[in-house]
Amino acid sequence: MSNNLIFSGIQPTGNLHLGNYLGAIRNWVKLQNDFECIFCVVDMHAITIPQDPAVLHASIREVAAGMIASGVDPQKNILFNQSRVPAHAELAWVLNCIARIGWLNRMTQFKDKAGKNRDNATVGLYVYPNLMAADILTYKATHVPVGDDQKQHLELARDIAQAFNSQFGVDFFPLPEPQIFATAARVMSLRDGTKKMSKSDASDQSRINLTDGPDEIAQKLKRAKTDPLPLPESAEDMKERPEVANLIGIYAALSDREIGDVVTEFAGKGFAEFKGRLADLAVSVLGPIGTEMQRLTKDPGYVDQVLREGGEKANAIAAPVVDQVHDIVGFLR
Repeated sequence: MSNNLIFSGIQPTGNLHLGNYLGAIRNWVKLQNDFECIFCVVDMHAITIPQDPAVLHASIREVAAGMIASGVDPQKNILFNQSRVPAHAELAWVLNCIARIGWLNRMTQFKDKAGKNRDNATVGLYVYPNLMAADILTYKATHVPVGDDQKQHLELARDIAQAFNSQFGVDFFPLPEPQIFATAARVMSLRDGTKKMSKSDASDQSRINLTDGPDEIAQKLKRAKTDPLPLPESAEDMKERPEVANLIGIYAALSDREIGDVVTEFAGKGFAEFKGRLADLAVSVLGPIGTEMQRLTKDPGYVDQVLREGGEKANAIAAPVVDQVHDIVGFLR
């Protein structure tokens, strides 16, 4: 393995959308040229909340197909689904015995997902961050791409790694560093610029799915919520206009340009012209991805082969690490 190893995972929730692409998958495509990368469809994380088994089965394939269609190269990287590699669960148990209740009690995502009826949440949802730490540490990953919602979990993974090393007097696990992207795109709903784009939104008009065709992409962007004013003259003018800021941010991300440059180009213009240009841009970038994703979804044998071979490669790295952990802990093997 190289000195710099990236690990990143994505939930198999189906309905991959523009936010998943701009916020994560597109960045992975860039990373694969500079790092050794392990990309994982985290199906074990998915069952921390109830899933329909048939839907989960299909979603694992669909998400893997979306990653490949977006440019993640399974020949350059390791791409697999988490449940194929027993080391994730084995290491997670050891880390459960290292992490502290107080650390988990501070995790804001559990509070958000568990909601008011916290006592009815699964234990899996509560120890989710420990499994995430195991995902990273079983490969001794040095860097993890994280968005704002995962920073706290990565800090916990570092704390657990440090606590393990300290408890057993070893220098075994590296402390993984966050891989922050200077222009990380935070994509909001097309119907409400204050909410993240989400597949759980009841309105399909709120998001652009990676499987949407050119006509659907164009229509959704042209119908996206705006306000009666012309486009802003400066980035400062967008602060109280969340829907406008979102559309300009999407344009900047899809065109790999700075937001300020996009604002300057369209300053004072009407939304009809801007939305038309945005729709053309989005179709040019996302259209080929959707076409390829649909082709791959119809060829599950190929996707399954990629995941199977990726699982074998991942297991070859992970199993010896967990064996060493068992020796350090004192298990008789």
